[in-house]
Amino acid sequence: MRVTVLTGGATGERAVAFAGATQVVAALRGRGHSVYVVDTTAGLLDDAGEARLLKAEVGTAPPGDLAPLVDAERHFLAEGLAALPVVQGADVLFLVVHGGMGEGGQLQAILDLIGVSYTGSGALGSALAVDKDLSKKLFRAAGVPVPEWFLAPAQAEDIDKTLGWPVVVKPSNGGSTIGLSLVRNAKGLDDAIRIARAYDDEVMIEQFIPGREVTVGVLGDVPLPVGEIVPKHELFDYECKYTPGMSEETFPAELPAPIAAKLQAAALQAHRALKLRGYSRIDFRLTSSGDIFCLEANNLPGLTGTSLFPQGAKAAGIGYAEMCERICTLARDTRGSRKG
Repeated sequence: MRVTVLTGGATGERAVAFAGATQVVAALRGRGHSVYVVDTTAGLLDDAGEARLLKAEVGTAPPGDLAPLVDAERHFLAEGLAALPVVQGADVLFLVVHGGMGEGGQLQAILDLIGVSYTGSGALGSALAVDKDLSKKLFRAAGVPVPEWFLAPAQAEDIDKTLGWPVVVKPSNGGSTIGLSLVRNAKGLDDAIRIARAYDDEVMIEQFIPGREVTVGVLGDVPLPVGEIVPKHELFDYECKYTPGMSEETFPAELPAPIAAKLQAAALQAHRALKLRGYSRIDFRLTSSGDIFCLEANNLPGLTGTSLFPQGAKAAGIGYAEMCERICTLARDTRGSRKG
């Protein structure tokens, strides 16, 4: 196959995207596929550009000022992307981008207009998954349990009555737990909202669910084995996600079969509720009494060396390179039939 990997982008997850692309490029080239790499802020990367940007390490904190890259990405996606021969001539575009225009539906809408196959969900499904407020409403309508929540602004007395303490405060649009805080009482609320608002205008205040952190990948229309995450920090934050050794991840999770099946069924239900396609990862909290609560859906889950989706695939007997090929095949098979 002729595969062009679209990666980088202009969000706090830029380093995560490059780390995932590093793995994808190596895997597909190792299988004999012709692979090019495009940074959505700069265009086609030559050998020197790949050597400079494609690195397996993510780092312990997201990058700083991204304003210049945001303008560059808007310009490139509007005027440069469609003109690239490696885009027009690709059998499939492999999207390894997180957050912003790349994951939120804008890039997908542009690619639909160009008329090329690309991995992951369509424009509508991508937009729904990235917007945590809308996705939780759709989960609830589909019968998938979710924690209680509302959007800021909020008064401490509202939290007392509706959610209770502690609460999780996070950007309503975004990923990698960037801008997320666990707030134990009213004193920390304003600061947490300010931190989250640096990454998104909409801020979600969500009921904290004590319990186990579990996740389920969906490949095609099939749920993968359930995984459990035990981070070194109190929350599965950016550092724990992308620093080897900062979390203990078990695939498959040590769970009673009925609970695992319940989680897999809920993951597939959530995947379908948002009209997701190709692959996704659905995150849950599991309480000591066996209740499950869906936290969010990841329409372009991470593919780094420490990412959860590849671990779920491996637990299902699917190696990394085969996983990448399956994702590409799913993208080619759904071209022309995307509705979400």
